[in-house]
Amino acid sequence: MQKLIGLAGAVVWAATLTAQPVPLKKIMNDAAVQTMCLLKNTDSIRTRNAELVSPRTLEKGELKLVPAKDWTSGFFPGVMWQLYAYNHGQQWRTNAEKYDALVEPEQWNGGTHDMGFKIYSSIGNGYRLTNDAHSKEVIIQAAKTLSTRFNPKVGCIRSWDHHKEKWAYPVIIDNMLNLELLFAATRLTGDSSFYKIAVAHATTTMQHHFRDDYSCFHVVDYDTLTGKVLQRTTHQGYSDASAWARGQSWALYGFTMCYRETHNPAFLQQAEHVAAYILHHPHLPADGVPYWDFDAPNLPNEPRDASAAAVIASALYELSAYSSNGREYRKAADHTLQCLTNHYRSPIGENKGFILLHSTGTKPSNTEVDAPLNYADYYYLEALQRSVKQRK
Repeated sequence: MQKLIGLAGAVVWAATLTAQPVPLKKIMNDAAVQTMCLLKNTDSIRTRNAELVSPRTLEKGELKLVPAKDWTSGFFPGVMWQLYAYNHGQQWRTNAEKYDALVEPEQWNGGTHDMGFKIYSSIGNGYRLTNDAHSKEVIIQAAKTLSTRFNPKVGCIRSWDHHKEKWAYPVIIDNMLNLELLFAATRLTGDSSFYKIAVAHATTTMQHHFRDDYSCFHVVDYDTLTGKVLQRTTHQGYSDASAWARGQSWALYGFTMCYRETHNPAFLQQAEHVAAYILHHPHLPADGVPYWDFDAPNLPNEPRDASAAAVIASALYELSAYSSNGREYRKAADHTLQCLTNHYRSPIGENKGFILLHSTGTKPSNTEVDAPLNYADYYYLEALQRSVKQRK
């Protein structure tokens, strides 16, 4: 388990941060070494099982790969695109395109809401960096497929199809991240229907997913006939009433992105409120890396979630460009990024090539607890590059 740094008086913490910019060149070079190690390990496993397409985590020290249908399948090629964006090394583009191709069939998978995570984190990054015509078509088709999961009566895209005995029409806060694919599809086609679905989903989520303190529920279940909320629950948090840390990070990132795409001040204000909840929470540790749930019962002896911290840092850098609170957000992101870099990275050559350690996938089922996760690496590299961009 990672060393715990205790609870912070977060209001004071946010006001007194003095973090220095991280040494980007060295960190990105280290990340490249680690990712090449992960690539070699992944290629070796895939020679024995070609249906597994992407490294997700470690289980008992062994590398776990997942098939394309897994919601995390796009993050490994996304990591390689992040490295290509930094140094334009041809080997990263070649390998990213190789692994993009393995995820690409998911553009037709109408049984999932995770199209943005899978397609936009991988092929979306590829298109952003190369303007490849085929990637553009994949993005458009993926958006069409995702749009079929939208229910206009509810005003949201359906998240899960499983556990139908438990939920009628579940919508999870994570789904906010999949909207970026829809916004991109409108830009690429001129078809505003994708944009309208994304805005409707974000607006409905803003209305029903949040408590008065701007913490968010994980799962909101809707009645498909009336559009009314049936229940507000959790699947990965400590309790229905608690604030699951990665859920808060998805909310912060999602509404920041929605403001970028729409310039709707309501989305900016929502992102600012969520940021305030996170940064000024009395249970936020001094290093800015949250416990897996802000209301977990055994603080400070609870696992951390470096993946949530990486998402928060990346979102704060972007939000700092839009908000009058930008200086505070940059300081907080710098501090978190520095702490992730100094205390949560894997030693070079270890952990099969993952970059960050000490994330938490699903604590209630004791799955991926205190483990590396591919999406933690992805958002960490994104945050690193945003940290430089926001200073220019």
